[in-house]
Amino acid sequence: MIDLQVKPTIFGENTILRPFNMDEDFPYIEECLKDPIVLKYTGSTAGYDKEKTLLWYRTRNEQKDRLDLAIVDKEKQVLVGEVVVNLYDEKTHSMNFRILIGPNGRDKGLGTEATQLMVDYVFQNTDLNQLTLSVFDFNPRAKTVYEKVGFITDSVDKDDLEFEGEWIDSINMKLTRADWEKKRSGS
Repeated sequence: MIDLQVKPTIFGENTILRPFNMDEDFPYIEECLKDPIVLKYTGSTAGYDKEKTLLWYRTRNEQKDRLDLAIVDKEKQVLVGEVVVNLYDEKTHSMNFRILIGPNGRDKGLGTEATQLMVDYVFQNTDLNQLTLSVFDFNPRAKTVYEKVGFITDSVDKDDLEFEGEWIDSINMKLTRADWEKKRSGS
């Protein structure tokens, strides 16, 4: 098991990844979670419950088996999304990666930078073998970001989500430590 009790603050050129501060963050995370594009690309169908959501985010900094960080637009100093590493798989010594970018963070490269910062942090501060993720096939922007950072397609779950009467595939991707090291060294 990986101990992710330490919740770092990571500075990038345009973003800051930091622990959640719900007193100031909640209106912004709520805006992200209610955004129609976020709902579509995450396949969310459950109704929004403000109290449950607030309780969930208030406990993120206490979790030892996952790392949830707020993505802050450095220029505007507001939360624009979240980046998460969770779901430890003992067999493969890997964890799942996911990111959510709300309406105020799109089209600025913040998601790409936040993804790279989190991936680098995980491989520099743990001994995980790989990170995995799933992305719906109708989200080419996210697939492009993941590929840019070094994730490769591992498998496809056909017809994983029904959206507006159509079945959407889920693309399973992975980034191994060896591939991350190769990419970092430029080879």
